[in-house]
Amino acid sequence: MKKYSIGVDYGTNSVRAVVVDITDGTIVGDCVFHYPSGDAGILVDSRDPNLARQNPADYIQGVLVSVKKAVAAAKRIDKDFLPENVVGLGVDTTGSTPIPVDANGTALALHSEFQENPAAYAWLWKDHTSTSEAQEITEWAKKRPENYVAKCGGTYSSEWYWAKILHCVRTAPKVAAAAASWVELDDFIPGYLTGNAAPDRIPRSICSAGHKALYHEQWGGLPSVEALAELDPRLCRYRYDTKAVPMDHLAGTLLPEIAKKMGLPAGIPIAVGGMDCHLGAIGCGIKPGTLVKAMGTSTCDIMVSPLSEPMTDIPGLCGIVPESVMPGMYGLEAGQSAVGDIFNWFVKYLTPAEFTRGNAHENLTQAASALAPGASGLLALDWNNGNRTVLVDQNLTGLLLGQTIHTTAPEVFRALVEATAFGALTIINRFEEYGVKVKEVVNCGGIAEKNDFVMQIYADVCNRPMKVSRCPQTCALGAAIAGAVVGKGCKNFPTAIQKMTGVKEKIYRPRPAAVKIYARLYTLYTQLHDAFGNTGKILNLNHVMKELLEIRSQTRSL
Repeated sequence: MKKYSIGVDYGTNSVRAVVVDITDGTIVGDCVFHYPSGDAGILVDSRDPNLARQNPADYIQGVLVSVKKAVAAAKRIDKDFLPENVVGLGVDTTGSTPIPVDANGTALALHSEFQENPAAYAWLWKDHTSTSEAQEITEWAKKRPENYVAKCGGTYSSEWYWAKILHCVRTAPKVAAAAASWVELDDFIPGYLTGNAAPDRIPRSICSAGHKALYHEQWGGLPSVEALAELDPRLCRYRYDTKAVPMDHLAGTLLPEIAKKMGLPAGIPIAVGGMDCHLGAIGCGIKPGTLVKAMGTSTCDIMVSPLSEPMTDIPGLCGIVPESVMPGMYGLEAGQSAVGDIFNWFVKYLTPAEFTRGNAHENLTQAASALAPGASGLLALDWNNGNRTVLVDQNLTGLLLGQTIHTTAPEVFRALVEATAFGALTIINRFEEYGVKVKEVVNCGGIAEKNDFVMQIYADVCNRPMKVSRCPQTCALGAAIAGAVVGKGCKNFPTAIQKMTGVKEKIYRPRPAAVKIYARLYTLYTQLHDAFGNTGKILNLNHVMKELLEIRSQTRSL
């Protein structure tokens, strides 16, 4: 009798549920639910471009609708599927996306008195309102004997848990006073599904706690009450003593009333949640030496390394956390704050009319792909939403250099794609600089799945083959693998990964001529990166424009 697992993947704009055959990882049913609130699911404020919130009601409606429809689809598609043969369910979400909750674990935004207060909603990962608080936390942490930021690259980010809470405490005191605690989205959903939502008993994931909340066993979990009081005494009430655990742990079982709404039997095991990129790495078949790149609105780069091998702290990473990806391994996270978002920004606001007939993305991609590397004379920095790795500075902004009165939209579009590839190479170099060897790169997400143009540029810039996961929904597949493990349908993560994951036959391989040109451009990129990124390197940049013109001239003469 076939066994199945369900994976629920919370993205920036939607939630997807998949029903997976655990014998080989085949998706037999799926459904996407687009968040109805705000702008593509995001609550924004025209007065503050750094604000990005979400409605917790969308999360709840999303899991109920998407799972129910995915189960119904599985019944139609797979004649062997029966709901009673679902062994487990796993959840992945964006992060850090903390939610203020009451003593029962109910999101404050669901209370009528807070429905008009954006601070009571979920603080989406891309909310950057707490930049100054993040800087303050970095300075505080480095002065402490524990050096709390040592395990997360040496710099705290405005995208993360404590910075957002501290900003709320200072700017929305009514919400802060009403919150019994704050719960990450990857904990909130398993808590809702199992009835273990109260903040004093909800299982906390080591994934988000370790990478975003300064949790580490070296100093006994979260920062101490004494330490948090130095930042702001009001933070102390949000400290929890619960031990954070990996995703092979049980969060609880599916409540009868929720199971009925989903078309499932009650009591299905629910795995402790995790962040989307970490589960995506599992869905891509991660192992030591494999770099998994989840490519979407932003990117997240994940590697693992055995706990039995020594691991040094790596500056600029988003965390080195034991078992945040899979048991027995360090989980290493890096990433870029904007990739797809940069492409979307250009298409939405700056595309000339001639490219808007039909699909503007496709039209620009086709035109840009006809250009040779270096032929535009352009070079960009990929910091339109700040820099996540390796600079960890959300106050940085984008840059386009080399434009003339003859510069075209496809040339700019290509330069923006190349900039994100240069940023990706910077992350690879940082891993290897500190002894973590990148033996292969496996990509997943919408960009990797759909855009040959982008993937070829990444292969040329990084001078490495770019593989793509065979499953188009790797985050959801990774969540389903976690469900299969806690539901005892698979012995452990390595066994499940071996059975249920793989890569496509098509591999994007570096083209020697393009590699040579991009190596020259990357040298200029690193000079801009170091000069504008406050790395302490004071560089004379008066040669950059002239060298770009030289590269342009040489390329066009070929």
